[in-house]
Amino acid sequence: MTTPVPFDGIAWALQRGNGALADKMGIEWIEFTADRAVASMPVTGNTQPAGLLHGGAYVVLGESLGSMHANSLVGEGRLAVGVDINATHTRSATTGRVIGVCTPIHIGRSILVHEIVISDDQGRRCSTVRITNMVKDMPADV
Repeated sequence: MTTPVPFDGIAWALQRGNGALADKMGIEWIEFTADRAVASMPVTGNTQPAGLLHGGAYVVLGESLGSMHANSLVGEGRLAVGVDINATHTRSATTGRVIGVCTPIHIGRSILVHEIVISDDQGRRCSTVRITNMVKDMPADV
């Protein structure tokens, strides 16, 4: 009997690629396991005119984390695609980096739901994102 090889989530995520938008926004992986995914993103370059981290930037970080984690769980030949996302912003980041911690709330055969808590450098919650992904067969052209 062979010992199963542990899942190296960061290597999997890097091999798969973040996508052009996540790369443009400077998202970097910190941790990626079957239980959670953690990534950071700089505030600089992702702000709105008042100098606050743009609300959409929180959502991009949340969707990047939730979708990547969902796809790591669905298996070969399957694809998890976002069907719903919402965010509640409770604080504004203005400097440094924000950290997103993504944990699954529900892992089903056809639906996966993740919560992403995004905090500033001082550990203060700035945004809570929830994403629902639907599982489907991988298209032949992907």
